[in-house]
Amino acid sequence: MKLFHQTMLVAVTAGLLFSSNPVFAKSDAQTWQSAPVVAKSVYQADPSIKFTLEQIMADPDWLGRSPESAFWSADSSQVFYQQKRAGSDLRDWFQRPLSAVDNGVAVPLSQLHQMGSSNVQYSADRQLQAWVFEGNIFVRKADGGILQVTRSNQSHSAPQFLNDNRLLYRQGWTFYTVDLTSGISSELISLKTEEQPKAPAVPTGYLAQEQHKLIDYVAKVHRHKVEQHQAKVALRDANPAMAPEAVYLGKDQQIVDASISPNADYLLVAVRKAKPRNEKDIMPNYITESGDIAAQPVRWRVTDFKPEPQKLILVSLTDGSQYPLSYTSLPGYNEDVLAEVKAENAKAKGEKYKSGKVIRDIGLMTDWYWSQSAMRWHNSGDQVAVMLKAFDNKDRWIATIDFDKKALVPQHRLHDTAWVNYAFNDFGWFNNSKTLYFLSEESGYSHIYTKELTDRKAKKLTSGTFEVSHPTLTTDDNYLYFKANVSHPGIYEVYRLDLANAKKEQLTRLGGMTDFTLAPDEQKLLLTHSTSLMPEDLYLMAAKPDAEVIRLTDTVSAEFKRLPLVAPQVVAVPSSHTKQPIFSKVYYPADYQQGEPRRAVIFNHGAGYLQNSDLGWSGYFREFLFHNLLAQQGYVVMDMDYRASKGYGRDWRTAIYRQMGTPEVEDLADGVNWLVNNANVDRQRIGTYGGSYGGFMTFMALFKQPDLFQAGAALRPVSDWAYYNHPYTSNILNTPDIDPIAYERSSPIYFTQGLTKPLLINAPMVDDNVFFQDVVRLVQRLIEQEKQDFETAIYPVEPHGFRQPSSWLDEYRRIYKLFEQNL
Repeated sequence: MKLFHQTMLVAVTAGLLFSSNPVFAKSDAQTWQSAPVVAKSVYQADPSIKFTLEQIMADPDWLGRSPESAFWSADSSQVFYQQKRAGSDLRDWFQRPLSAVDNGVAVPLSQLHQMGSSNVQYSADRQLQAWVFEGNIFVRKADGGILQVTRSNQSHSAPQFLNDNRLLYRQGWTFYTVDLTSGISSELISLKTEEQPKAPAVPTGYLAQEQHKLIDYVAKVHRHKVEQHQAKVALRDANPAMAPEAVYLGKDQQIVDASISPNADYLLVAVRKAKPRNEKDIMPNYITESGDIAAQPVRWRVTDFKPEPQKLILVSLTDGSQYPLSYTSLPGYNEDVLAEVKAENAKAKGEKYKSGKVIRDIGLMTDWYWSQSAMRWHNSGDQVAVMLKAFDNKDRWIATIDFDKKALVPQHRLHDTAWVNYAFNDFGWFNNSKTLYFLSEESGYSHIYTKELTDRKAKKLTSGTFEVSHPTLTTDDNYLYFKANVSHPGIYEVYRLDLANAKKEQLTRLGGMTDFTLAPDEQKLLLTHSTSLMPEDLYLMAAKPDAEVIRLTDTVSAEFKRLPLVAPQVVAVPSSHTKQPIFSKVYYPADYQQGEPRRAVIFNHGAGYLQNSDLGWSGYFREFLFHNLLAQQGYVVMDMDYRASKGYGRDWRTAIYRQMGTPEVEDLADGVNWLVNNANVDRQRIGTYGGSYGGFMTFMALFKQPDLFQAGAALRPVSDWAYYNHPYTSNILNTPDIDPIAYERSSPIYFTQGLTKPLLINAPMVDDNVFFQDVVRLVQRLIEQEKQDFETAIYPVEPHGFRQPSSWLDEYRRIYKLFEQNL
């Protein structure tokens, strides 16, 4: 593949450096291919530059400002993207015609409404496009003219073209249609979380009834109210100019989501009982504009939060009839999937658990990670697919609806004895047949499946020890484009399936990390590409294998291009506990093999389910540069994708089920052994650090294996999982009321007595993700156990992700000092 920039060539060379020692088994016949080195540019590095913490932790604008939120224009002739404004958190929009030779030009404020959107909606003939700009609805017509459908300070959303060419949109939970020829707007249906109004009834009770008999005025007022109600109903029924009656879903209900058929004959809505605001958890903010302490509300803790089951209701838009859809047709809806867990916890308390049928709480798949609607109508309008999940996190279902019987028809069940992934839930319909496509991890890796409604089983279209994501179907149903790490776990390229023969074709061969957006004309791909040494920029290629790749933007600063960066080598560290190796980045000093054994640091990435030993640009760019500083000063640095990390399949992800901190620390121990045996590292001079989940891992390593590291820094760390949030934690540890064993096994606060080596704890105080309370409780525990080898640094104005350069600098000066003094 040619990688060409109109003003600058970017060469791609082959040969990712691997350790010669690791040999690892594969679960099938596939063998990992050698991965190309990250794209090397003509950037001229200056080897005389010395990395400094002051530069690394400065406002990151000095690195360059990569394109964000890029999308295609409607005519596929140009792309739009956002770029951070220098010295500000504001973003500006740019347009980059494909024929240009630079980064494009800023879009004038007066023209922003004309751009379109990454979420533009098309009419059936693809001649019209609709989008939302600043809460208002716009339509681009076939002649290119733009129609502004709404113009108000209210927020409008979810534009959708109906099969009769009307445009649908909603304001709140009221749906409107617009006849684009006449311009007439009509209310189609309004959803109300109230009881349906009824004609006033005669009050019950002796006094009330006597009042109505004895006092004519009281009876007259009552009759007037009844007549008013009846007249209103009669007018609405008889006069076509009146808006239809609202759909009343009941008092104290909360609408989760609602979707209307393209035929505008049915509406599907999910509701749950409204939950009061969390009054228990607050976050004191000590540094405020007023000088007062602000008590900010924050999220529920997993120990307090109880998900409300959802009701799925089919509503006829013809007569307003409501049909609750039962979940009893879903396979496993009443299985006691946690029976073994409950039995183990009961036994620990000297009790015996007897399993039985359990009506499980079920609702839409609407996780925080996932932006798709869980309700997907076929474009014909006569069928809909719904993705549902059990709130115990063990099942995901795809179901359709039998409209005659008003019942759910199960089409696919994904069951996981650990937890169903919150990623890899993309699904949808083929355009020209009643065929579903979806992602599933049931084989152990995320792959593409299709299912005809009349078939009993789904068909698997991709296979292998790699993960598929972002499936994109062409309008003619000929191709499914997707992103996958086929050749190497850390290299993501663009592929497509020829659906006529299920043949997989590789389109890009760029190395590193490549994301894509298919153009509206489906002839071109907009690529967002990066490497370990090169931040993201935009590229263009034809939507066919091995086409020429043209660079559209170059936003990296000249200052960054001069840095003498150390390219981390990806090594496959043999695991003492699994057949799979632990893929890890290693930063070597130039002369690491010379002289006495070196100092080393192992970095623990956050999020748990995140991949950081891939070949793309890391969100941990400050850490990347800090590791370059350490390598420049003679350290060897390792960055491990320990078990639980993303990119390596289901078993790697779920290894931490009910035992967070155990497999990961075992992997760190394997990393230490590899460094000693392969990288000339002194076992007695190795430290570790990380933030968030990485801070939790630092705790667990120092508390449970005190001889593994000589020092550690835990940043914004979790100390007790019972205090963390419900969506993340309940996946992995169930809930504390059901599985206290898992929480006690996985929470650092239960193992603090093991601390014997220097520990630095850095904690932001306005962290609404990992509460400052986590650090407060653990520090008190250490004090009560008379531990002395720890220090705590607090950051009064910082949230979970630091924002102030001064805070970043202070934090990393302390980390650097810890390693310098103890390694």
